[in-house]
Amino acid sequence: MSHSNISIFVPHKGCPNDCSFCNQRAISGQTVPATPLDVENAVKVAIEYNVDPKNTEIAFFGGSFTAIERDYMLSLLTAAKHFLDIYNFKGIRVSTRPDCIDESILETLKNYGVTAIELGAQSMCDDVLLANRRGHTAEDVRNASKLIREYGFELGLQMMTGLYKSDFTKDEYTAREIIKLQPDTVRVYPTVVLKNTHLGFLQEKGEYIAPTAEETAPFCAKLLQIFENENIRVIKLGLHSSETVESDMVGGAYHPAFRELCEGHIYLQKILEKLSKKDKNLEYAIYVNKKVLSKAKGQQKRNEKALKNQGFHCIIKGKENLEEFQIEVAEIT
Repeated sequence: MSHSNISIFVPHKGCPNDCSFCNQRAISGQTVPATPLDVENAVKVAIEYNVDPKNTEIAFFGGSFTAIERDYMLSLLTAAKHFLDIYNFKGIRVSTRPDCIDESILETLKNYGVTAIELGAQSMCDDVLLANRRGHTAEDVRNASKLIREYGFELGLQMMTGLYKSDFTKDEYTAREIIKLQPDTVRVYPTVVLKNTHLGFLQEKGEYIAPTAEETAPFCAKLLQIFENENIRVIKLGLHSSETVESDMVGGAYHPAFRELCEGHIYLQKILEKLSKKDKNLEYAIYVNKKVLSKAKGQQKRNEKALKNQGFHCIIKGKENLEEFQIEVAEIT
């Protein structure tokens, strides 16, 4: 059974500053801080839906968890640990800032059953971090990551693409610096410009235009392969689908199925590689794992159309026992 989270959002609690891109109400869909009762209710709903506790974490997202007021943080951890002990969940996952990690904090988290810590690195370029009001440096990311691994936690790192003063070259540098930190998981969030943010203000002035989903997808497809080649799981690619995000978005790379868009680009490139030495006068069947047939064809069959535009006569079909991204080509006679 696949991994799942029981997600509890702690919107903007603990954040010492407003980052250029941040509108937590839009991102999390809520503004009221979570309570221990919310933890209890979320767990009860998950149990009613028969989640597998051994593959499920109670996860605190949305703010800088280790920077919130200590008594409030401990109340949430106490509630989570209570159910951790009852149902034998896999653990507790928290997200926080790189500059809000030290030995004392890690000792506390360990005592309450936290098993995974995600850091919002966003960029490993100090000029980009400064321009986007992050309030920490790339070295803070390196130091916090090292400490987290030393204490035995699972390490997750989050990065963004297309930020103000960044570009795809700097974003690829960020990805490769993140790989050096040996995280267990990565989340990649292309920048989405929201109302009532500094990026929104810069866009209004014409000082910044975030890359669109169409512009960003080929690059994020490349990042996906870079991380997976290093056996680092990309557990999220693109901002999660939300009516609030869609209503507050004023620019950037939002798509409700962004990962699928990126994976479609990977399939197209792999198919073209297989066809590169084939005779365009012949017809071919392109076989992929039948479970990913829609991805291989591309959204709205864009890959099939792209192949036709390049002069290839192909039919993309599903087949048993192929690996993800494995492609087989057969001539149609």
